[in-house]
Amino acid sequence: MPAYSAGYLDELVVTGTRSERTVLDTPVRTDVVTSREIEQTHARSLKEALINVPGLQLREIHGKPGYEVWLQGIDADRVLVLVDGLPVSATTGSAIDVSQLAVLDIERIEVVKGAVSAQYGSAAMGGVVNVITRDVGSGVKGVFSADAGTYGDQNPSGEKWDAGRYSGRATVSGGNEQWGVRVSGSSQHSDGIDPAPETWDRPGDEYDRNDASVRVDWQPAENNRVSWFGSVFDENSSSRYSTLPGGTINQGKDEDVRRLRTTLSGDHSDGNGLRGHWALLHEQLSDDTSKYSVTGTFDRREADSSLSQASGHIEFALGEAHRVQTGVDLRRETLEQYKDGVSELSSNEEFSREGYELWVQDTWFLLDNLEIASGLRGQRDSDFGSHLAPKINARLGFEDGEGFDSFIRAGVGAGYRVPNLKERHYRFDHSQLGYIVNGNPELEAESSVSYQLGIGGHFEKKVWFDVNGFFNDIDDLIQTGLDQEATDARTDNVQVYHYSNVDQARTWGVESTLGWEIAEGWRVSAGYTWTETEDVATGDDLNRRPQHQLQASVDGLTGIQGLSWSVRARNQSSEYIDSTLGSKSPGYSVVDLKFNYRVLPELKLFAGVDNLTDTQRDFSDPDDFQPVAGRFLYAGFSMTLGDQ
Repeated sequence: MPAYSAGYLDELVVTGTRSERTVLDTPVRTDVVTSREIEQTHARSLKEALINVPGLQLREIHGKPGYEVWLQGIDADRVLVLVDGLPVSATTGSAIDVSQLAVLDIERIEVVKGAVSAQYGSAAMGGVVNVITRDVGSGVKGVFSADAGTYGDQNPSGEKWDAGRYSGRATVSGGNEQWGVRVSGSSQHSDGIDPAPETWDRPGDEYDRNDASVRVDWQPAENNRVSWFGSVFDENSSSRYSTLPGGTINQGKDEDVRRLRTTLSGDHSDGNGLRGHWALLHEQLSDDTSKYSVTGTFDRREADSSLSQASGHIEFALGEAHRVQTGVDLRRETLEQYKDGVSELSSNEEFSREGYELWVQDTWFLLDNLEIASGLRGQRDSDFGSHLAPKINARLGFEDGEGFDSFIRAGVGAGYRVPNLKERHYRFDHSQLGYIVNGNPELEAESSVSYQLGIGGHFEKKVWFDVNGFFNDIDDLIQTGLDQEATDARTDNVQVYHYSNVDQARTWGVESTLGWEIAEGWRVSAGYTWTETEDVATGDDLNRRPQHQLQASVDGLTGIQGLSWSVRARNQSSEYIDSTLGSKSPGYSVVDLKFNYRVLPELKLFAGVDNLTDTQRDFSDPDDFQPVAGRFLYAGFSMTLGDQ
């Protein structure tokens, strides 16, 4: 888990309420991954930055070299991923591949669990992950870092000390009181993972990920700022496999994902408590795949989607005890998909949907130590009509005057999620893995209720704890099920699935954290999560939800000036792969070891061992979902320019 410190407890967060509050004071429980934690653990992507957050699960995306986020036992299709408060397009289904998002210019990452914030609507049943980037600022600044590492005997080259994975990141910015410009870029390459390099199969995919962005800030007057941001992301990946239904033949799949994203936003204030924010977003996503074998290339697919959004909200005081926010979000999405040049989307070549959402939230400071944040979100969709979702959160604080402060937090929120265009119309062809998933245009919207109740406290911000109980109840859950008729119509033994509203599900449990800042540079913390789930129709547990998760962090110094070390450990219990059949994936533990050496104020050397325990799945067992990659050794450096 992130190594919490006194600075962490005072960290400002905005995701739960859209107004700056500290982690301690916000009425909406928020976990934070700080820039310090990202730097200290050498995270290269959002996936690596989130890996130690208590109660958060990172799940491998089937058929792709990526990962998605699950929160409180709710899968990634119902978790909203944002960058500076604006959504990111999903590359698979409804889920965001967080391994595709680099950690360039990140100030912090905020995680809000459950559907308790009125600020967010569709797709946020499980919660929200919001990446907050740094302001450009004034002066000339720069950061350049690079690293390389090896998977040892599992390098596909067969050479133990080859650089099986390497990456580089650079950002340069300059500005004054009015203008600021930042240019950033990153590149990641992996040869993949191959326990048997002499064979064709490669369990871990090869990939190249490249990201470039530009941000321009303009502050024409005090308390007024306009920002423009543009970025391009490209991922090329290649998978190899040989076992197919009906026979064995060497085949492969190449995939190219490209995302173009641009935003324009503004923040304005009159200096007397009236604040406003607006943002425009357009994102274009293309995903092209092709399969090949000794006979040539086949199944060329091209999928293109777009997301456009206009948002705005204002915040003002209403009397001395109320702070009111109200806003609107307008959105449009499009989807196209072709196979060998022919549209696969029923009779249309393009599907689209439009919607708008209105929301209002009132924060009532009822007493000096009691505040209640209540809100209502109204949503209208071009295909599903209107819906209202109320939310309410409260925080009651206590001080004993001897340095010990504590609090109680509670929240209840209604969630509502309309099926997206991919669930209704897209075709996920993973026939190389033995299955296909077809969209279903007859899907209905999902609804949920989320309950959160927790206590926490600290002693002089040196020792702290947080315990939170949760209960989530989801109706009309959209799941995939076998389409027996379509499967029987095929002659290649590939199973065909489709989406349907068949389930009611519940998840409940307890999340807890405990930390101690022993001395400057010495910190220890731990987190434990207990999760129970139920498919109400059958009484069975939901698949892929471990009952127990444990995270631990230790940071310390050495006798060498500038040299520090960190340990991050994670454990999870076994989990059902198919609760009906009783098949399980075994529990496992992973330990990461990190070293940082500040040679000069401008130069840092770092090294580490990910998965020191070399915990890895049995690739011959289809029910084993332990980590794909075994032990990974790496080293790198980071150079800075100017005051960071």
